[in-house]
Amino acid sequence: MRVLMNGSVGSVVVLMVAAGMMACGAGSSGKPFRYTPLPRSPFPEAPKTIEITSSAFAYGEEIPKRYTCQGVDISPPLSWDSVPEKAVTLMLVVEDPDAPDPAAPRMTWDHWIVYDIPASETGLIEAVSEGKAFPPGTQLGLNSWKRHNWGGPCPPRGRHRYLFRIFALDTRLGPSPSRRGPTKKQLYARAKGHVLAQGLLVGTYAKK
Repeated sequence: MRVLMNGSVGSVVVLMVAAGMMACGAGSSGKPFRYTPLPRSPFPEAPKTIEITSSAFAYGEEIPKRYTCQGVDISPPLSWDSVPEKAVTLMLVVEDPDAPDPAAPRMTWDHWIVYDIPASETGLIEAVSEGKAFPPGTQLGLNSWKRHNWGGPCPPRGRHRYLFRIFALDTRLGPSPSRRGPTKKQLYARAKGHVLAQGLLVGTYAKK
């Protein structure tokens, strides 16, 4: 977990609480368990220098219902900074490593894949969707629902963690030859050797 030191005792307490949320939870039986470690970055060689945040929730906090399958199911507002000067594009991947049950995860579920975002952009507004409000040149990948648009948190059991990974690339990945769009795995293969830096934001959600 990233720790930001600003001399504030209150901030340290918040960070300690967030760290606890990342470590423990309750399974479908209601018994406490420890989350599995967060998956390693697909590009461990890239420095973690990009700060990605949301005005809707802080690192380790619950994602508001508005952005989930129990709400309006729109994408949350996101901002980032400290992108390397040599970056050409950005890639954003939102994934759930706790599917279907955080007490016994079996897969990572991809919720949103956005790439070829111009590196000059500093964020995405709320409720962007295919053909609407994305910066020029932005491309969309195929999520686990086989869709392009945002798919909000909708965990079948327990409280899941949602990873918002951002990567700065020194190239454009370009459109997929397939009409359906590239998968995360395909994009990661194409991005290998081109990732300059990365950042991570984590939110959580459990159905009410």
